[in-house]
Amino acid sequence: MVANSHNQQFQLAARPQGEIKPTDFKLVDVPMPVPGAGEVLVEVQYLTAEPAMKGWMEARVDYVAPIKIGDVMRGQGAGIVLQSDLPDYPKGTLVSGHFGWRRYLVSDDRSIPLRKIPVGVPSTTALNVLGITGLTAWFGMLDIGMPQPGNTVLVSGAAGATGSVAGQLARIAGARVIGIAGGQEKCNWLVSELGFEAAIDYKSEDTSARVAQLCPDGVDVYFDNVGGEILDVALNNLADRARIVLCGGISRYNESGPIAGPANYFNLVYRRARMEGFIVLDYASRFSEAISGLTKHLDSGELHHRETVLQGFEQLPQALMDLFRGSNMGKQLVAVNP
Repeated sequence: MVANSHNQQFQLAARPQGEIKPTDFKLVDVPMPVPGAGEVLVEVQYLTAEPAMKGWMEARVDYVAPIKIGDVMRGQGAGIVLQSDLPDYPKGTLVSGHFGWRRYLVSDDRSIPLRKIPVGVPSTTALNVLGITGLTAWFGMLDIGMPQPGNTVLVSGAAGATGSVAGQLARIAGARVIGIAGGQEKCNWLVSELGFEAAIDYKSEDTSARVAQLCPDGVDVYFDNVGGEILDVALNNLADRARIVLCGGISRYNESGPIAGPANYFNLVYRRARMEGFIVLDYASRFSEAISGLTKHLDSGELHHRETVLQGFEQLPQALMDLFRGSNMGKQLVAVNP
């Protein structure tokens, strides 16, 4: 038994109706797991909040099984091995994986696959640029968006975890990058630190007018994290042979009832353009390729990132609610034991 240990987990208590509420979760005290033969005990140090979680909670997505009422909230985490009967994961090894919203867990590396965090890599970075966030940005932007030198690339949700990395990858590829974000602080970060050519504050500016002004020859690549009205703005400003990458649609996640499709979709025909969605899990066999490339860009100083970290395990529901309110810059994390 781990000294002074207190194990808890967040379970799904109700399927969200509209915006996520604290009552959609239940904080439960549970027994400490005890590792057996061929198992390790992991103390979770950081957990993520992701937009996809809402779809899992509502049972609205079909590419993974939904979270059932009473199930532990699904989520990525990073932690440290406290006890081990696995030679590949000795005590003290830092690991990441699909840990779920809990303080401690036991794994045999099959039921919950573990990934070693390389020496010298902060756990927060492993969950951000070198985790699902960076992988999503890498394959969405480079495989589907295919930015070329001189292209104009537009990114919505550009100050979020995925958008901020996707935009930088386009900039590294030689494109001029325009970001759309909410608030002047986020816009300043995109331009001053991440190297975007310009940023549009959708909260205070006329997004349609600004996109037309900044992209007079049209948008060659649009990386969409938002959907809704901003997707329509992008569709209205496409260059010939443009590529639209459908990564997320956070503007629609709190909608109930039928959701309207884009009004300007037929511009895809006029501009001979392509709009394609993707799920990063389809690229699992190539994850090592992306991690190697992302690490190279980090080491060279070409790629920057930021995390918004709430302190304390009990802050997990708040972190997810904050994500949908646009409060975060970069990756939204929770430090389990601050």
